[in-house]
Amino acid sequence: MSLFRHFRISKPLAEKLPPEEIDGKYRRYRRSTFWGVTLAYTLYYVCRMTMGVVKQPLIDGGVLSATQLGVVGSVFYFVYAAGKFTNGFIADYCNIRRFMAAGLGISAVVNLILGLTGFINVGSLAVFAFFVLLWGVNGWMQSMGSPPGTISLSRWFPLAKRGTMYSIFSSTPSLGKAVSMIFTGFIVAATGWQWGFLTAALCGFAGVAVCILFISDTPESRGLPSVQELSGEKVREIDRKPVKDIQKWVFRQPGIWVIAISTAFLYITQHAVSDWGVLFLQKQKDFSLERATQIIGIAEIFGVLGNLAAGWLSDRLFRGSRVKPVLISGAMALFSIGLFLFGGGGYWSNIASVAVFSMSFSVVFCIVAGLMALDFVPRKATGAALGIVGISSYAAAGLQSVISGLLIDSYVSDGVYDFGPVSVFWLIACALAFILPVAGWRFLRAEE
Repeated sequence: MSLFRHFRISKPLAEKLPPEEIDGKYRRYRRSTFWGVTLAYTLYYVCRMTMGVVKQPLIDGGVLSATQLGVVGSVFYFVYAAGKFTNGFIADYCNIRRFMAAGLGISAVVNLILGLTGFINVGSLAVFAFFVLLWGVNGWMQSMGSPPGTISLSRWFPLAKRGTMYSIFSSTPSLGKAVSMIFTGFIVAATGWQWGFLTAALCGFAGVAVCILFISDTPESRGLPSVQELSGEKVREIDRKPVKDIQKWVFRQPGIWVIAISTAFLYITQHAVSDWGVLFLQKQKDFSLERATQIIGIAEIFGVLGNLAAGWLSDRLFRGSRVKPVLISGAMALFSIGLFLFGGGGYWSNIASVAVFSMSFSVVFCIVAGLMALDFVPRKATGAALGIVGISSYAAAGLQSVISGLLIDSYVSDGVYDFGPVSVFWLIACALAFILPVAGWRFLRAEE
């Protein structure tokens, strides 16, 4: 069997289900697929966030410097950006179960190899090169997670339910980060950085099993009618066109680029906290690794609440408005991250400030990076839209990693770190993250 045939979208099952079985089987397969992609993508993030947990042990052990870690992180993000763009377009044609399982499986192997590397005595330059190479490979594999997960919502859910389901699915990054920060952080503090990678690898392999056992590609592949037929949804003229033509249409729309640029600043802010938050708490506020990972990890749990609330806030409380919840939540996020970065406080006050940031910022993230894009594009081109938004977002995240690492290393004196300059950089990005989509929403609406 060729690689193309293995990964291409499933053909409709020749034998259709009897009418009396359709409703029950549809609900069963839809539920199984939704929770399958949600759990699998959570475990994708566990395989992605390892580097954010092990930064201090790597620096303190003389394995890598902050600048080198910034380069490693930037390679991941740049490769991820290219992969998100490419795989977004490819995934529209693919079997989402096989595609998602393949990316997570190889990501788990990368974490396994990096963990085993820690037990081998090699030169520091060789270690740096090895980390750059393998973490770059991990970036490409990680880009195979989000497109099939989001495409599954388009293939299995009608428009009326997609916003709510997306708000649940989009909580997976926060869940994955929470697991990494709390569970993996505890393992690293107790046993060493090598075991952080090995733990992530085990989680990744478990995620592959979830993909295989629970995810279904399309309703038609299970002998069911399409989601449009099942829901009675009106099919627009553009939806009748081939996938390739619809993707070209999306690429030409200015509205999708408004979303892409806005999301770039969201990713700078989000990944600044995820990638450097633990190190910031250790070096700037003198917390232990265990305490620092707990603060960031607990805050990520509140990010889940923000994601879950985003759909309700936008659809119910603000009656379909995307702008009002973005503006209010963005202002809350800006205030709380400023308090975290420039305020003092102890363990609980830092948890409170990061928790408010994580919850409010997740509302902005879910609406801008997800719902706005899903509202804008036809169902067949969901992956293409994610690809366009992804390349802008993760290129920005890659720049953030380099700039943050350089700013942190540039303001170290006798082992004392000054995070003031890099904190200003993060704060400006947070402000632009919600101001730009609010200002650009009118242009986006004009294109619809």
